[in-house]
Amino acid sequence: MFDENIVKTGSNEMELVDFRIFKQGQDKIYEGIYGVNVSKVREIIKIPTLTELPGVPDYIEGIFDLRGIVIPVVNLAKWMQIVEPESAMLKPRVIITEFSNILIGFIVHEAKRIRRINWKDIEPATFSTGSGTLDRGKITGVTRIENDEVLLILDLESVIEELGIYAPKTDVDYKLEKFSGTALILDDSLTARKRVKDMMQQLGLQVIEAKDGVEGLNKLEELSQVYGENLCSVLKIIISDVEMPQMDGFHFAARLKDDIRFKDIPIVFNSSLSNEFMNEKGVKEAGGEGYLVKFNASDFFGEVTKVLKKYQSQEQG
Repeated sequence: MFDENIVKTGSNEMELVDFRIFKQGQDKIYEGIYGVNVSKVREIIKIPTLTELPGVPDYIEGIFDLRGIVIPVVNLAKWMQIVEPESAMLKPRVIITEFSNILIGFIVHEAKRIRRINWKDIEPATFSTGSGTLDRGKITGVTRIENDEVLLILDLESVIEELGIYAPKTDVDYKLEKFSGTALILDDSLTARKRVKDMMQQLGLQVIEAKDGVEGLNKLEELSQVYGENLCSVLKIIISDVEMPQMDGFHFAARLKDDIRFKDIPIVFNSSLSNEFMNEKGVKEAGGEGYLVKFNASDFFGEVTKVLKKYQSQEQG
């Protein structure tokens, strides 16, 4: 298990496992540089003996038992439709990840090192990679490293969705309480924002969207200009992702807590980061009212309703 207490909450920094995927070209081998948030990594191991599964995509190499837990293993090169070079030059490893309460292994060609990166140095993916069919929708961000090389942060959650393992639902079979006012939601994923927006609208709230902490602060400034001292009576809640380019959710929350205009607006974190440290970081250290793991509709509605009712009673009191 990686140490989750190295990066200080609210520092706007993250640690990445730097790994490599090699591509066989016509006359040379190309090295792809990728990263995954350390907070999503359980451990890195040699490739174990795998049991093949019938009727699954070819990028699923099989399953294995890790201390009593059966884990599927994805070959990232195959998922990215990259032609692999001769295996003799590779140092393959399996990165065991955990996000959205799901364990899954990813075969990479080499695991290099841990990198500490500031979120402000990570740009959203707005370009074509030219590497097979890997589109920018499968990349959450890019950053420059030494020798002016580019590291790509992969959206590994999209593998889960493609496999059908992770099929979030945003409807519930019970009557929801209704509230008035506005919610601000922050998430760099358009799909995630759409899901959260739909759930907040089911609760009766109007929704303002932002793709990261920087845009979130700008939206708050605009609202402050319009509503002034009455802002808290209009903006009832903020739902924020944690991993976002430019400014992450914890740093965004720290900025709010330092601003008298915004410090009393409740924040609920909504993230795929599901390891044992994240709830403590989100609630105890970052000042959130709650920490949710994407996307359990019942948990979401229950937590958000609880927070809205708490602050509603405070206003009435």
